[in-house]
Order: sequence, then C-alpha cells, then structure tokens
Amino acid sequence: MIDSHLHIQYILSSFALILCKAKAMKTYLGKMRGQRVKRVRVGWQDAVWSWVGAFSGMAVICWLSSAWLSQQLLIVGSFGATSVLIYAAPESPFAQPSHVLFGSMLSAAIGVACYQLLGATPLSMSLAVSLSVLGMQLTHTVHPPGAAAALIAVAGGSSVHQLGWWYPLLPIGAGSAVMLVIAILVNNLARHRRYPRYW
Repeated sequence: MIDSHLHIQYILSSFALILCKAKAMKTYLGKMRGQRVKRVRVGWQDAVWSWVGAFSGMAVICWLSSAWLSQQLLIVGSFGATSVLIYAAPESPFAQPSHVLFGSMLSAAIGVACYQLLGATPLSMSLAVSLSVLGMQLTHTVHPPGAAAALIAVAGGSSVHQLGWWYPLLPIGAGSAVMLVIAILVNNLARHRRYPRYW
C-alpha cells in the first residue's frame, strides 16, 4: 500500500515537472516568433543617396589603395558592412562616428592580440569575435563590422598578419576615417538626412 502510494506520488511529481518544463519551453520558443512590424518604405531618392555614398566611399578607398598606398592593404571586407550602416542607415547608433572609428579599431586590436597569442586557430577566432563584442559593449562603441575586423585580423592570411599592430591603424582606422568623411559630406547633401546624430 505504501509502495503504491509512493509510486503514485512519484508519477504525479514527474508529471508536474514535465508540465513545468513544457510551459518554460513554450515561453522560450514563443520568444522566437517575433512580432509583426510595419516596415517603413524607403523611397527611391533615399536609396539613390545611399548608393552615391557607398559608391563614393569605396571608390575613394580603392583609389587610395591602388594609387597612393599601393604597397599597403587598405581594403578590408568589413568596410562593405560599414558602408551599409553609414550610408543606408545613418541614423543608427551603430553608424555614428565614435562607433565606426573606435569600435572598429578596438575590435581590430583585440583580433591582433588573439592572433599573436594563439595563432590562426578556431579558439583565437572565437575569442577575437566574442571579446570584440564584449569590448565594444563595455565602451559603448558597438559597430557590428568591428567584429568582422577582429575576425579578419585572425583569419585574414599573411597580408593581414604581416601588418601586426599596424592593422588597427592602417587599414582599419584610416579606412574608417576616410569613409566617415565621405559619409558626412554625402549624407548632409540630402535635405532629409543629417549625419552624424552625435559624435
């Protein structure tokens, strides 16, 4: 009798635990549904200004790289993502000058440190990205392409590795500064745009 009573109590407590975990799982999975958002339509004029900025910024960097700094690396993959932010979403906090410049340079330095300590290993790549995210958040300079700059510092190959501690300054710092100058000039040509929102 006592055995069956304990058995029933065990079954009931197991069932209650399963229900509790199911409810927690439902809540957890429910967060992934997202919400319906009314998307703001981008007009063709705004899209053209974004194109003008992105084209001008990359054209100047490419010209500097080939004509003036032909022996130096100035074009980095993360600049493509920076272009999207500073020309197509100039009002975003991630696109503001302090984020673009300092977030990118901080992340690049973290990437160089990870490469120098651990080489081009999966661990150093993981640490470069995660530590750059941590560093940018703690310094209030989050710029998503910065994490790409950190990853490139580790996985970018010999042309990047040869730069060593110069990598955060040239190409990352210099390229970011050039792109910011172009963004300030081009974004403020349009009446409806104002850049930067803050420094």
